[in-house]
Amino acid sequence: MVENKLAVFEGKRIRKTIHNNEWWFSIIDVIEVLTDSSIPKRYWSDLKRKLVTEGYSELYEKIVQLKFAAADGKFYATDCANTETMFRIIQSIPSPRVELLKRWLARVAKERIDEIEDPQLAMERMKELYEKKGYPKDWIDKRMRGIAVRQDLTGEWNNRGVQTDREYAILTNEIMQGTFDLKVEEYKKLKQLERETLRDHMNDIELILAMLTEATTTKLTRDRDSKGFVPLKKDAKEGGAVAGRTRKDIEKRSGKKVVSSENFKELSMTGKRRIKE
Repeated sequence: MVENKLAVFEGKRIRKTIHNNEWWFSIIDVIEVLTDSSIPKRYWSDLKRKLVTEGYSELYEKIVQLKFAAADGKFYATDCANTETMFRIIQSIPSPRVELLKRWLARVAKERIDEIEDPQLAMERMKELYEKKGYPKDWIDKRMRGIAVRQDLTGEWNNRGVQTDREYAILTNEIMQGTFDLKVEEYKKLKQLERETLRDHMNDIELILAMLTEATTTKLTRDRDSKGFVPLKKDAKEGGAVAGRTRKDIEKRSGKKVVSSENFKELSMTGKRRIKE
C-alpha cells in the first residue's frame, strides 16, 4: 500500500506518495503548478513527445502509474515520476517557476538522503505513516521488525549475486510458496489487493511466519556461504519449507487456517475493537 500525501507549492497542491521506498510525484500536478495550463493532461501529452525528440528515450521506462484520490473522492491512476525523473521533466518546461520547484525538490531529495545515511529516520517516518493509517501499535512493531528482517535477507541476496528484479521476485515467491502455499500475486488476489503492499495487509501470525521464513533463509545462506542464483534459490525453498511446516502445525493444532483473506480494512477494524475492549 502506498501512502498518499499533498504538498503545497505556491498555494497549489502536488500529490506525492511513497513507492518502493522513495517519493513519487504526480506529473500532471507539477505541470499545472509550473504552467497554469487549463488542460495539464494535454500539456503533458505534448511534453512527452518533446522529451523523446530531445533524446530522453528511456522516459516511458521511468514513469510509474500510481493511484491518487481525485476531486470526486475516487482513486485514479496517474503518471508519476521520482525526484530524479521529475528534475529531467521540468528542465523541458519553459517557466520562471522551474528554479523554485528545483529548490523544493532538492529539499525533498535531502530528506531522502538523510534517511539513507540514518535509516532510523526512515523507520520513524514509516512508523508514523502506519500510525496515521490506524494500525494497532503491536502490529506496527511486528511490521517494523519484519522490514528489518527482509532488508537483511535482500542485502545478502544482493551481495551474493542476485542482480535483477525478476530474480528477487523468483526468490521471494519461493519462500512465500513454501510458507503459505501461495505465490505473492496469488496471495494478493486472495486479499483483493492490486498495487498495495501485501505485508501491509497481513495479520499478526502471517507477519510472524513471513519473518520466520526470511530469517531462516538468511541463516541458511550465511551458514552455507551460498553464492549465485541457483544456491540462493535452494536456500529460499528450504527456508520456506521450515516456516511452512510451522504453519501446518499451527493449523493442525488450532483447527483453523493461518492464511487469511482479510485486508487492511478488516485488520484496522479488528485493531479498533481490540483497543475498545
